Amino acid sequence: MEAGVGCHREAVGVALESPAGEDRSGLLPHRRRDAHHRWHVLHVLSRHEKTLARLIEASGISVFLPLTPVVTYHGRHKVRVDAPLFPGYVFLWGDLDDAYSADRTGHVAAIIGVDDQDLLERELQSLHLALSRGVRLSPHPVVPEGTRVVIRAGPMKGLEGVVKQHHGGGRLILQVSMLGTAVSVDLDGSLLAPTE
Repeated sequence: MEAGVGCHREAVGVALESPAGEDRSGLLPHRRRDAHHRWHVLHVLSRHEKTLARLIEASGISVFLPLTPVVTYHGRHKVRVDAPLFPGYVFLWGDLDDAYSADRTGHVAAIIGVDDQDLLERELQSLHLALSRGVRLSPHPVVPEGTRVVIRAGPMKGLEGVVKQHHGGGRLILQVSMLGTAVSVDLDGSLLAPTE
């Protein structure tokens, strides 16, 4: 994605800046949430995330599209591209008219209401902070405490158990609850998978 289209090259996926030393308690410190401006989650048509983000940003509306570098192959050519961390979703900051404006582009499948604005903002802030520091993120299923899991690889492959704690286990999980998905930071490699 080109610079200025919801992302900055040095920090892939960061559409929002927070200068060093600035209070990072708000995802958009230069904007205040009021009765009209809030987060909207746009469910986007397949492979339309970047196009929609460009259009929204060009119309002066704030957008957050977290991206992660991936390597793809076209024939014999290896190509590095920035792919959406949450395929099919774009986060828009604005009023309902802004969300409807995005919907009229023809790239939006649905506008998803966000009941818990504070939770979504904290989760997006965590993603923003990780991306702005150059941390490589990869998609990861949400594995809540109490979930029965199986170890997929390594010397304990095949062992089953229940997740009691997941800190210090090699992966840090950053989740977006309302999407039912999460991303993980590869530290050592978690080998857990939910059992069927």
